[in-house]
Amino acid sequence: MPLNPFSRANTLYLVLGGLFITSALLAEFLGAKLFSLEATLGLQPLNLKLLGQEGMGFTMTAGVLLWPVVFVITDLLNEYYGQRGVRRLSFLAAALIAYGFAMVFIAMQVAPAPFWQVSKQGQGVPDMHAAYNAVFGQGLRIIVGSLVAFLVGQLVDVVVFTRLKRLTSGRYLWLRATGSTLVSQLIDSYVVLFIAFYGQFPLALIMAIGMVNYAYKFVVALASTPVIYLAHRVIEMYLAQPDDQAPAPR
Repeated sequence: MPLNPFSRANTLYLVLGGLFITSALLAEFLGAKLFSLEATLGLQPLNLKLLGQEGMGFTMTAGVLLWPVVFVITDLLNEYYGQRGVRRLSFLAAALIAYGFAMVFIAMQVAPAPFWQVSKQGQGVPDMHAAYNAVFGQGLRIIVGSLVAFLVGQLVDVVVFTRLKRLTSGRYLWLRATGSTLVSQLIDSYVVLFIAFYGQFPLALIMAIGMVNYAYKFVVALASTPVIYLAHRVIEMYLAQPDDQAPAPR
């Protein structure tokens, strides 16, 4: 009997996979901007002192705005499609991110149209081509570090999630969802920093930045737990309905 590509399980995998890949890809490109979480929330800078490094605060890449979505979808994929399902999408996402960076690099090399290059002078941008390259042109080590950290984090997440699910006999969704994210993101936070900045910045500074980034991810992972339960309930209701019939071949 031929498989029904329009089954609810296949449709769910397609939707979750699309959101997962899109969010991961956008997070990489949004990461060109650094922002202050304290200033965004209207708070005074924390000016923490960590590992001898003064003036530390929650200054992060804008890519972290999308990582909560990636966290939730990764856990849902783990829950319903297991290690193979997550690994397949993780490798596909990494390949598409690399493809995206390659296309951006080519776009940076083409000669700009003269009228476009000076089109924003009245808005304080004297050279659009230079601004474009400055925004999208990331260092090679940052790109490599980001890709490696993404893959390592995803692979660690699925292993921890699966083991916790077995240890708890499928109970305590919150434990395997939150626990896997906390472990994987601890590793992710330091992999990207060490690949991108080791040898350029003092080790203590790298460790301090990692601590601040992980603190943010820790809070986000805990806050995402109710969202996972809500999404889990909606998915269960969706999968409980009968599959749509595949259209007859023409």
